[in-house]
Amino acid sequence: MRIENYYTFSQSRSLSGTEKIGSVPSPDYTDFNFNTKKAPAMSDKKYREAIIEQAKKDQSAGKFQSESAGFRNLVKSYVSTVSPDRKNIIAEGLTAIFKNKNPQPKTLNLIDYLLGNVKYCKEATDVSYAEFYDSNGEMVASYSNGRWISYGTKAENARESELWGIYNEAWNNAASTDQKISSEASTGTTIGSINKSV
Repeated sequence: MRIENYYTFSQSRSLSGTEKIGSVPSPDYTDFNFNTKKAPAMSDKKYREAIIEQAKKDQSAGKFQSESAGFRNLVKSYVSTVSPDRKNIIAEGLTAIFKNKNPQPKTLNLIDYLLGNVKYCKEATDVSYAEFYDSNGEMVASYSNGRWISYGTKAENARESELWGIYNEAWNNAASTDQKISSEASTGTTIGSINKSV
């Protein structure tokens, strides 16, 4: 799941892939909520055009945002261009954790946790909790008792908000156009009926 750092919410599902590093399964990077750095599939101008076209298509199909697979694919592609390299950050972090042979305390000190000093909790080869940070110091993922959580960076959240703005405007414009056409069609039918009866 992907969580914005300043608008924390949670979705209850596992995001583990099939590969493992040590005893920890890797995240599922194909999941909609778990992005890692990818090269842009197109220019920002082409993305904008694709977002507008997707919004029009979704509006005519009666879908909105995440109800549409096309929208979800666009969001993932668009946001991933500014995502941190989570795959590499997590792989390097887990490798370092498993190289450290010193067991970490099984229970976390609440004060250290609240102050952000706890990075992982490990006993022997069992990792029950780990946090992963990018070069800006932003937490980008955490692992806890078999579950991965992705935290949106400021850049990812801004890019996703930008996409929503483009999409919502195009979707609303398409809805207004459809309403106008429907209204004109029903008005034309009424006037035509009146003229025929006179």
